[in-house]
Amino acid sequence: MEVIVTFIITLAYFCFTLPIRTSGSEYKIGVGIADITGPPVEIAFMGYAKMEQRGEGLHLRQFSRAFIVDDGFERLVFVTADCGMIGIGVRNAVLSQLSQKFRELYSERNVMISGTHTHSAPGGFLMHVIFDLNTLGFVPETFKALVKGIVLSIERAHSRLKKGKLFIARGEVTGASVNRSPHAYLENPPEERARYKDNVDKMLIQLQLEEENGKPMGVICWFAVHPVSMNNTNTLISSDNMGYASVLFEKKMNPDDLVGKGEFVAGFASSNLGDVSPNVDGPRCQFSGTPCDDLTSSCPERDERCVSKGPGNDMFESTRIIAEKIFNTAWDTWNDDREEIKGSIRVLHQYADMSQMTATVADKKSGAKIKVQGCQPAMGYSFAAGTTDGPGAFSFKQAMKATNPFWNIIRNFIAGPSSDQVECQGIKPILLATGEMNFPLEWQPAIVSTQLAFIGPIIIACVPGEFTTMAGRRLRRVLQEAVGLASEEQVIIAGLCNTYSDYITTPEEYNLQRYEGASTIYGPHTLSLYLEHYKNMAISSLQRAELQRGPQPPELLNDLFSFIPPVLFDTPVWQHYYGDVLEQPPPTVHPGETVKVVFVSGHPRNNLQHEGSYLTVERRIGEDWKVIATDADWETRFIWERSSFILGSSQARIEWTVPKDTPPGEYRIRHLGHHKYFYGQIEPYEGVSNIFKVVAIDDMEKV
Repeated sequence: MEVIVTFIITLAYFCFTLPIRTSGSEYKIGVGIADITGPPVEIAFMGYAKMEQRGEGLHLRQFSRAFIVDDGFERLVFVTADCGMIGIGVRNAVLSQLSQKFRELYSERNVMISGTHTHSAPGGFLMHVIFDLNTLGFVPETFKALVKGIVLSIERAHSRLKKGKLFIARGEVTGASVNRSPHAYLENPPEERARYKDNVDKMLIQLQLEEENGKPMGVICWFAVHPVSMNNTNTLISSDNMGYASVLFEKKMNPDDLVGKGEFVAGFASSNLGDVSPNVDGPRCQFSGTPCDDLTSSCPERDERCVSKGPGNDMFESTRIIAEKIFNTAWDTWNDDREEIKGSIRVLHQYADMSQMTATVADKKSGAKIKVQGCQPAMGYSFAAGTTDGPGAFSFKQAMKATNPFWNIIRNFIAGPSSDQVECQGIKPILLATGEMNFPLEWQPAIVSTQLAFIGPIIIACVPGEFTTMAGRRLRRVLQEAVGLASEEQVIIAGLCNTYSDYITTPEEYNLQRYEGASTIYGPHTLSLYLEHYKNMAISSLQRAELQRGPQPPELLNDLFSFIPPVLFDTPVWQHYYGDVLEQPPPTVHPGETVKVVFVSGHPRNNLQHEGSYLTVERRIGEDWKVIATDADWETRFIWERSSFILGSSQARIEWTVPKDTPPGEYRIRHLGHHKYFYGQIEPYEGVSNIFKVVAIDDMEKV
């Protein structure tokens, strides 16, 4: 019977879509980019959960990149944002602002927002308690920066809608990713693993957008890797490897424009990156350099952590190397064979309460069909161990399957798990029963946003968390079979999309209880629930059925707490004015050297300089000065320091590493900022350094 049903559904799919796909239907396409940089100082980063990892400046600005595709009947908006992930509160606020201008044109049904998952951007925007703990609660500045920038990028894409074409291409990225939980991956069935060459997905899937006359407009590249090349000692905002890959592509296509200002927009978006690390040199004990225990990722000495290392000599070099590998593949793919996409667009969206969802699976032992259900959210012991990309603290190890009396006492003081919760979560020893913790509000979401988009023969699955490699492969395969696609490569997974609900492992990986399994919050059947849910969504699309909206996530915005103090006031360094230079650059430098200039500054949180910069590097051309770099460029760094907390005085150190191809000439560095009076008024200021010369290396002896 199931075979007959599947055949009928597949036949219906081709009946509905084949004539449209081959007719060469026209698309309207738009792209847009906007600044979403959060407060660069004093706010803890979202990703490594280290309260002491607080911003001290800026390495690479964060951007939102929006892409709109319209077939005349249906419209899809895809956004990839340089942030840790997307929370339901951010998405709702974006949709609310869009509705004020566009009414029902952009809605929860057709807007997908995906986070790149950089771990070097400020937190405090997810609203659920467990995610905002290390930032001391909600951070309005971060939240507003994300919402404002995402909305602006969509508005810009909307304003640039033109007739165009879509193409899809694929390339393989080598040397940029490894599986950080290979033991868990090996728990998957051998026959399933045999279908794939590697234990990570190395394929980069590229969607190319062009005007109808062939002029390039933009590109989206989906690739599975954690943006954690910048490690948990970093204190400068950075979009990490995926963000820098975007910058490299855009600079290639917009050679005369500053970063974030060009017409061509390149988005590098997350995929099923749950167990994928860019730290390709692998884990070692941080002090002794000896190999870690493979299963538990631990070291013999209690105070020694198991840490993975990237390919470079430091985290900046590792970020650059990984980004260049991803970009180089993307660039080769851009210039290689491609396939034009033709066909109608259909987008579906539904909220799902994962704690109440059920699915039918085959029993491992008997093979009989059994019904399984999701659990209330809970985090396992191995969650506290962290990963080899960012180890946790205390005595926690990965692959922990037993509880500890000491930690249970602390856990139970907050809120112990119920017997139903313990039974539902199976082999996971529960450290935090977050689904049963509701003070002062939800600790983790039970209701998530799920979304599918069909563009001709391509499916984009917007998933609310971090699918591991094999979990993503199973989702691709299920959707491929549900609609009769020729290959699972026609299914794109857009990760950390619309809602953040931690990890999704396979049941086999869950049973090992490494970090990813311990962070699969809805229990051992989480993936099975998603597979059935997305399959049903795909079938609904084929049947042209309207999905019910589903249960609504709670509104949290009015119940949030924050212990982040505001900026009270600034005063300049004694006997100086704002913008005065405390340390001038040397009179001459040559390419490869780093120029440092120190300015008297105000507090950077007074104004986040959106669509602007805290610094400019300027070159003299005739009688004029041309800006050649900002704080969005790789070669610059903006570092802020308090001179006196009591007096409110501070200084900003600006660094510019002169690129190898910098032409000889006269240069200067400018600092732009705002200071705050004691009574609240905020005023701009700026300062400029002495002029210095960039001299070619072979001319240095003549100077």
